[in-house]
Amino acid sequence: MDSAARRVAIIGGGISGLAAAFRLGELSKANQIPIEAALFESGTRLGGALDTIRRDGFVIELGADSFLAEKPAAAKLAERLGIADQLIGTQEKFRKTFVVRGGRLVEIPEGFSLLAPTWFGPLLRSPLFSAAGKLRIMIEPLVPRRRALEDESLAAFVRRRLGRQTLVRVAQPLAGGIYTADPEMLSVGATMPRFVEMERRYGSVIRGLRAAARARDADARGTSGARWSLFLGFKDGIRTMVDALTGRLEGSINYGAEVVALTGAAGLHDATESVRRWRLGFRDGSSFDADAVVYAAPAFAAALILQSINPELAAMLSAIAYASAATVNLAFRAADFPQAPAAFGFVVPVAERRRIIAGSFSSLKFPGRAPAGMVLARVFLGGALQSEMMALNDAEMIAAAREEFASLIGVTAEPALTCVRRWPASMPQYAVGHLARVAEIERMAEAVPGLALAGAYLRGVGIPDCIASGERAAETIFSQLAPRP
Repeated sequence: MDSAARRVAIIGGGISGLAAAFRLGELSKANQIPIEAALFESGTRLGGALDTIRRDGFVIELGADSFLAEKPAAAKLAERLGIADQLIGTQEKFRKTFVVRGGRLVEIPEGFSLLAPTWFGPLLRSPLFSAAGKLRIMIEPLVPRRRALEDESLAAFVRRRLGRQTLVRVAQPLAGGIYTADPEMLSVGATMPRFVEMERRYGSVIRGLRAAARARDADARGTSGARWSLFLGFKDGIRTMVDALTGRLEGSINYGAEVVALTGAAGLHDATESVRRWRLGFRDGSSFDADAVVYAAPAFAAALILQSINPELAAMLSAIAYASAATVNLAFRAADFPQAPAAFGFVVPVAERRRIIAGSFSSLKFPGRAPAGMVLARVFLGGALQSEMMALNDAEMIAAAREEFASLIGVTAEPALTCVRRWPASMPQYAVGHLARVAEIERMAEAVPGLALAGAYLRGVGIPDCIASGERAAETIFSQLAPRP
């Protein structure tokens, strides 16, 4: 490393840590201020919950496979990495989602946006709800808006505005698919803030959805040329971004580097007498001295390391719970399906008492995921409401996935390919009050010079959210290290 450069240690090689390291390099170059970033990953691979394998003509996503186009951080990073030409949109002709109801797959009504319908026509024609359930949804615009400002659970919000059927049959399974969470514990303000804002602004979620639809239609009429789909992925899988970042950071990445101690080192000097603020201690007994630290590992790991620095901050971090999940990829011949699938996938309400939380058809969602005549599917297991599934071995997980596919879709053939990936303690649970808790965590971290936090446990679990979190942390540290004018 350049002895004149300020040294920044980035702990954690997930997408947040990678984005932080890359952003520091950009800021250093743009401002001609020498900063050396060293990234420390305890394992043997980078990317956290993002991983792709390519086998026998299949592009197999083991974790997240896409990101929301309307959140710009991921697409902008792809442009700066020179890989924007590899972005692909979803196959919109298959953009349908089903929900299991009474052991059958029932399509979620067109225009239903996570929690509520935009229009009543498709709702009235849907067998998903009873007549009473439909009526309860349709009177949502008459339900008085909530005046209290404190956070509430997603379950409480949906029951209050749209009724119990909407919660049980749609909101709970969709929340389970996105957050692997229990909606009774999940913060609506942290996970579905736009619906909270719709209630405050319009007095109704349905009125808010209709206003948003009209605005989108107006924007579409004034826009020429191609427009991105709602979700984006990469032609060769989500690992494309991880590999691009890894290539740009070559020489600054340290694998198998488990940090076990972080101590303030304000009196520690190197040969040039430049003050080093921190000393990192590793499992193998080695150490690393740095001017600043970006901690981009999970909250529970940060809590252990920061206990000696700020016990109150560590306690706040340790209070954030995590859920575990697993994905099982299965490949079948298209001919193995009694009826050709024509949707992105399906979600499973916990009330159905099944062993999976969702299923998706990767080769229908994105082109090029499977050879001709084949269908690549994924099954999701575990989560906060089915944590017992994580005790199964791989063979048992595959058997559970196959049994559910046989029961729900009628596919009984032996899969041509199977692949299991476990993600232990991978999904932070945004409990009621999460945003207030995060604001306090951020306030405490800001009071520690030379320290910044990043990760999915803060302000979003999606890929763009994690990238933005890492980039904000990098910018915070850069502003502290850059010379004052």
